[in-house]
Amino acid sequence: MSKTIHTEAVDHLFEAVLCLKNKEECYTFFQDVCTINELLSLSQRFEVAKMLREKKTYLEISDKTGASTATISRVNRSLTYGNDGYEMVFNRLEDSSRP
Repeated sequence: MSKTIHTEAVDHLFEAVLCLKNKEECYTFFQDVCTINELLSLSQRFEVAKMLREKKTYLEISDKTGASTATISRVNRSLTYGNDGYEMVFNRLEDSSRP
């Protein structure tokens, strides 16, 4: 049986995230929703994806982020074969930083 993330509960969570207005509200919400380790793991994966996109080596990424090679490999698989979610966000972040 395959799991799907497309559930009513996930919809509610995403709607909650979309109503957050700034970083401070994100901190407040995510500190309540996630454990510190869950939040640090999510942010670590995001940093790994950013560094993989910058063509950094697994060793450089591991040294800077503390991520295991298994985590780096999983993130790399998402970048290569995933739904392009990372790419969408990175492109938007780049667009928003341009004058």
